[in-house]
Amino acid sequence: MSGASLTQRKIAIIGGCGHVGLPLGIKFAIAGAQTTLIDIDKAAVARVNSGNFPFLEVDGDSQLRQALKCGLRATDQPQAAQTADTVLIVTGTPIDQHLDPVLSDLLQVFEEYEAIFSPGALVVMRSTLFPGTMGHLHQRVQHQGIDIRLAFCPERVSQGQALDEIGSLPQVVSAFEDEAFESARELFAHIAPSIIRLSPLEAELCKLMANSWRYLEFAIANQFYIIAEESGVDFLKVYEAIRYDYPRAAGYKAPGLAAGPCLFKDTMQLSSYFDHRFYLGHSAMLVNEGLANVMAEKAAHKLGGSLWGHTVGLLGMTFKANSDDVRDSLSFKVEKALSFRGATVIWHDPYLPDSASLSEVLTNSDLLVLCTPHREYHELEPDRPIVDVWGVFNKPELEILPGTRPL
Repeated sequence: MSGASLTQRKIAIIGGCGHVGLPLGIKFAIAGAQTTLIDIDKAAVARVNSGNFPFLEVDGDSQLRQALKCGLRATDQPQAAQTADTVLIVTGTPIDQHLDPVLSDLLQVFEEYEAIFSPGALVVMRSTLFPGTMGHLHQRVQHQGIDIRLAFCPERVSQGQALDEIGSLPQVVSAFEDEAFESARELFAHIAPSIIRLSPLEAELCKLMANSWRYLEFAIANQFYIIAEESGVDFLKVYEAIRYDYPRAAGYKAPGLAAGPCLFKDTMQLSSYFDHRFYLGHSAMLVNEGLANVMAEKAAHKLGGSLWGHTVGLLGMTFKANSDDVRDSLSFKVEKALSFRGATVIWHDPYLPDSASLSEVLTNSDLLVLCTPHREYHELEPDRPIVDVWGVFNKPELEILPGTRPL
């Protein structure tokens, strides 16, 4: 860790009240930096300033209130970045209907703040970037003679665990010039256990490849699940057999809906960068996105082949367990597939305010579909048919017989 203090550093985080910016701002504030969060979401700004996290985060409220005591503040005024010597931009890069990256949002934010950056400021791009974006920004800055130091330091944390993982995971730091790298390295050395130096293009690919790898892992499990189930075989029993006392299969992913704001999007960005020749990525998309329809078909099969006249209850609507985030959740795709097949669909999610009650869903449904395996569901004992690709309720027992070879 650098011996220099953060107390003289003035940090502004653009998009600072969201899932990426807020945990980072809290960590910098607690570490001693004068930290300002800038966000266009006035409601989120008010919640943050009142000491309440606008989304679920482990130990969120406690650390937020500690950070506020250290001087953290949130605002919706862009001019707050004028006095900052360090500006972090967390604007993401979505994909369009053609599965290509949409760079306009990020470039617009960068353009809006160009005139606000103080001379010599360190400007850190924090969210996932399409490969080559840093090169574009660097050339733009040089061409226009903007006096800033530019770095890319991607976030690598799991949503809901960010406050813990920011301080426990290595931080990738990249820049075109040594001066910019050293400034960014010194900044993150105060909150990260170690720094990995990469070039900007290496860092862009590192982030996309890490998320694509996870997306592919889920696709393999989901593809094997579909193969086994359509063959009349209980995949979860095969899954347990594969992993039983077999170290090489210890990391074998279980099946389930693979969605959210990162994995699918980043896989498609990597594919777009490679002229859509990332065939594994596209195959993974077909499998993971197609699982929702497979679940709807299993529901129809369990109810005699047709869903017309039946009520189906969904358990969990967020994109991941124990979260309140519904962004790009495939649970809604399951809901649509069931409705199109004639079912009346009701749903429960303990983390969403517009949820039906759990008792209502359990009582009024002819069949249940476990979409998101929240911890609240693990002790349930459903008394009606259920589609459960996650293996929460279906726990097959392997027949293990002793061998004769002495140990």
